[in-house]
Amino acid sequence: MARYTGAVCRLCRREGEKLFLKGDRCYSDKCSVSRRNYAPGQHGQGRKKNSEYATQFRMKQKAKRFYGVLENQFHSYFVEAERRQGVTGENLLRLLETRLDNVVYRLGFASSRKEARQLVLHNHFTVNGKKVNIPSYALKAGDVVAVKEKSLSSEKIKSVLEANSARPVPQWLDKNLDAKTGKVINLPNREDIDTPVEESLIVELYSK
Repeated sequence: MARYTGAVCRLCRREGEKLFLKGDRCYSDKCSVSRRNYAPGQHGQGRKKNSEYATQFRMKQKAKRFYGVLENQFHSYFVEAERRQGVTGENLLRLLETRLDNVVYRLGFASSRKEARQLVLHNHFTVNGKKVNIPSYALKAGDVVAVKEKSLSSEKIKSVLEANSARPVPQWLDKNLDAKTGKVINLPNREDIDTPVEESLIVELYSK
């Protein structure tokens, strides 16, 4: 399975803002964006004037890095978003938001999307009572995500759940803290998604 294995803090610095890829570290003084708020590399501090294409490209890069998706898969999501009825940009974000790893993160069952992906791969969650270990699994309205009963005894899971118990949950999700479950009430609308991207720029890029 292809995945990015480099330093994730470089990704945040390249986009010039926090993408919250390392959990608690992103909120501390150790955050690389707070310490070195310029692009990595020897020319990172140079002045650059972005073209229209560069602006669109950077927005696409930010979105796929935000959700931890690689290029081919991100393009597949765009093709699917374009095929569906409605606004393509909103469809794209909705597809990314309803990935299982993202919902696990949104529910506060993981400190970052990267950690959520790892926990899903290690079989710590069920969907509607059935084991699912595919991070990209697409959730639908009415689906219930739960921490496996066996995993509740894991010290790792206990610490993660405790550390993120107070994180706000989006309105399109319903979290039962005691049962360690979360339900997809409805698919998110654009106003429900706080991802800091301008999806119209991504649509313009792929439409060239």
